[in-house]
Amino acid sequence: MHDSRLLSDQLDSLRTQLGTRGKDVPWDTIHTLSEQRRNLIRQVEDLRHQLKQGSDRIGQLKRNKEPADDQMAVLRQVREQIQSMELELRAVEEPLREHALSIPNLPHQTVPKGSHEGDNEEIRRWGDLPHFSFTPRTHFDLGEALGILDFPKATKISGARFSVGIGMGAQLERALANFMLDLHVQEHGYTEVLPPVLVNRASMTGTGQLPKFEDDAFHVPTEDFFLIPTAEVPVTNLYRDDILDTNQLPIRYVAHTPCFRREAGSYGKDTQGLIRVHQFQKVELVNFVHPEQSYDELERLTKAAETILQKLKLPYRVMALCTGDLGFSAAKTYDLEVWLPSQQHYREISSCSNFEGFQARRANIRFRTKGEKPQFLHTLNGSGLAIGRTVVAILENYQQADGSVTIPQVLQPYLHGAVSIGPSKT
Repeated sequence: MHDSRLLSDQLDSLRTQLGTRGKDVPWDTIHTLSEQRRNLIRQVEDLRHQLKQGSDRIGQLKRNKEPADDQMAVLRQVREQIQSMELELRAVEEPLREHALSIPNLPHQTVPKGSHEGDNEEIRRWGDLPHFSFTPRTHFDLGEALGILDFPKATKISGARFSVGIGMGAQLERALANFMLDLHVQEHGYTEVLPPVLVNRASMTGTGQLPKFEDDAFHVPTEDFFLIPTAEVPVTNLYRDDILDTNQLPIRYVAHTPCFRREAGSYGKDTQGLIRVHQFQKVELVNFVHPEQSYDELERLTKAAETILQKLKLPYRVMALCTGDLGFSAAKTYDLEVWLPSQQHYREISSCSNFEGFQARRANIRFRTKGEKPQFLHTLNGSGLAIGRTVVAILENYQQADGSVTIPQVLQPYLHGAVSIGPSKT
């Protein structure tokens, strides 16, 4: 969310800077409401000035033991006018705030210019691509053949875009979660938290999921709860409406949760397998930092996520998202894309973003340096990593000619020393 002064004084500049990124914003309505708000505030301030002057005059009259009834009657009228205009002001500010929530964040000056994902900029690559003496199979073919993934049973239980992990399929996800959590806590300085997965409307609004992406969320209308699309939502809202001391920063949290997404508008895309499902596991990194440190912190967070892929020896690349592909709340984002042999293509496995003060302003998260006024801190988050997609990458990159899958060495201690997943015996 943007500062109300920016909406009032620099709305045209904001609109120009956002360009097509702000194509869905009702700019004319916001302009009209902003002007109404500005005029009403000016009138209320004038009336309050009159009220103060009148009170001073009444005080002087009473000290001089002169009649003040007429002046007091005038002041009563002024107070009534102020009350009436304050009601008008609230009636303008409420829709203005709702419309302002639809304005995306401004991209950082280092974000590549572009209109779609083809304009994203490759920053670096890591790892050698695997070479097979056979045609590599898809992760869902491998998973079903190995008896560790069952999509028909998931469809019977729930519907399309769900999965069931069986045996090593379930154990592999649990092992990955524990490995990722241990690494981020022990080596990257994160504190583990276990947040709720049902959140209220204020929490979803604070991180930018609402109102724009309500159609993509699973909603429980009787309680007005939402199933979280990512742990970013509850973890960021830990400090909603709080003022932290500057000495507490940076704060770094890691959380492992299930995540839920309707995937509205994605029908026909990745309908098979684990790439685009309604429920999945994810390890999320969330940082609260001083504004002066947030871009150094973005690099640090991204490297933490990369470390997971490096230790698993999965080839990947880092992409800087262009202005046209940037998420609604982000000022800058790096996507980590892992190599999938069956597609001969890199696919996203993590997004690492700096939101600057955008989420903090929506959620009213501030910090204070001693002797200074509170100011909004900066928030960041990134997947460290999406567990289902990591399973996809392991199955495809570690597959063998006999249909088995080698377990990455770093995961073997988490799987009781198992070194491979063999074909199902059932």
